[in-house]
Amino acid sequence: MNTNSYESPFCTRYASKEMQYIFSADKKFSTWRRLWVALARAEHELGLNVTAEQVAELEAHITDIDYEAAAKRERECRHDVMSHVYAYGLVCPNAKGIIHLGATSCYVGDNTDVIIMRDALKLIRAKLVTVLQNLAKFAEEWKAQPCLAYTHCQPAQLTTVGKRATLWMNELLMDLDDLDVRISRMKLLGSKGTTGTQASFMELFQGDGAKIREMEAKIAVEMGFAADAIVPVSGQTYSRKVDAQVLNVLSGIAQSAMKFANDMRLLQSFKEMEEPFESGQIGSSAMAYKRNPMRCERITALARYLITDTLNPAFTAGTQWFERTLDDSANKRIAVAEGFLAADAILNIMMNVTSGMVVYPAVIRQRVMAELPFMATENVIMDAAARGGDRQELHEHIRVHSMAAGAEVKQKGLKNDLCERIVSDPIFGVSAEELESKLDPSNYIGRSVQQVEEFLQECIAPVLRDAETAADVELTV
Repeated sequence: MNTNSYESPFCTRYASKEMQYIFSADKKFSTWRRLWVALARAEHELGLNVTAEQVAELEAHITDIDYEAAAKRERECRHDVMSHVYAYGLVCPNAKGIIHLGATSCYVGDNTDVIIMRDALKLIRAKLVTVLQNLAKFAEEWKAQPCLAYTHCQPAQLTTVGKRATLWMNELLMDLDDLDVRISRMKLLGSKGTTGTQASFMELFQGDGAKIREMEAKIAVEMGFAADAIVPVSGQTYSRKVDAQVLNVLSGIAQSAMKFANDMRLLQSFKEMEEPFESGQIGSSAMAYKRNPMRCERITALARYLITDTLNPAFTAGTQWFERTLDDSANKRIAVAEGFLAADAILNIMMNVTSGMVVYPAVIRQRVMAELPFMATENVIMDAAARGGDRQELHEHIRVHSMAAGAEVKQKGLKNDLCERIVSDPIFGVSAEELESKLDPSNYIGRSVQQVEEFLQECIAPVLRDAETAADVELTV
């Protein structure tokens, strides 16, 4: 354990090993070498002075990276790409003269960034689908359990526990749609040269633009993209708006996760629901009885970080001068990587929470029955009006009785006696038995059950069918 220098909490506490690998040095620099192999192979196949033996030598040493040699060379030349060209050449002596032929630094740097973001987005997708899968099971199980619905965080009407879960799912489904669009539109920079004109390749291919386009297509296919998945025009780099668009997708996931987590925190304070709580877990160092919603609190904290992180690529995109400036590099190394690590951490926790949420029906019913008399008054007014009563007069009586009953509860701590007041008022003409029959919570949930069933069948089932999901993640803290 490293204890004498800073380490990112994303690596030590929050993000998964899979996501950490995607942003690791091994992934980055082996991808650089795969790109150099793809470039050399395409150049060989299109007739440049690159031999099959040189391509094979490069391919044999993709993961044979001497980081110390590269670091030593970078201290001398102050250029990360050229230091790795040098290190690659040490293990590929026959091919060192054709490494990076015709390319500029962004050939490996930018294309690798796109590949890493694509792979990271796919991992995010698998985890997002897993959360939807967990919530779908939860919504189905609790689709008919009446509970209080709130506007302004005040009891308004009834909904069901499962119906509320579909609200969380619907926002995550919107995020999944955005995510799929972004994955489908990821394009490599290709081989555009110093200012995007491909002038160096025009020299190499003696003005044959068709061969340059074919070279880019070959590289794209070798790197796992469609042949036409190359940006059509660029300066030296791909547009930094791509980074901003990608992090906006991650921000959307963070927004949905924060809303879910805040709802859960409130529900846990009501004692209606709880996030998983382990048998040996300690809620407070001082108050041994406490069961704090620490997982959902952590989701909220990480989501706040990720949402604000989206400002970084936005400003970077807006401050790129002409064909490129280097004020993007240091910022995007941190902002993009940490954006993905944060999104990964958030979804890891959501996978954990949504797989083990606890519901307390008795508490929920107790809270429902404390408020249901108020919610039933609209039906009482309509029934009395149907028997010939004056709707406006009935409404005024209900208003007076409701305020009085509310005062009994709030000012005196007594039970809600609204039903007794209504039965005692002859204007309504209703008996205690008749009124009691109206206080079945299931009569006040509208189409909640049907809405859950329709949403799961029409919107969620197609997503879960044949979708890749993520393995369970063990939370470090």
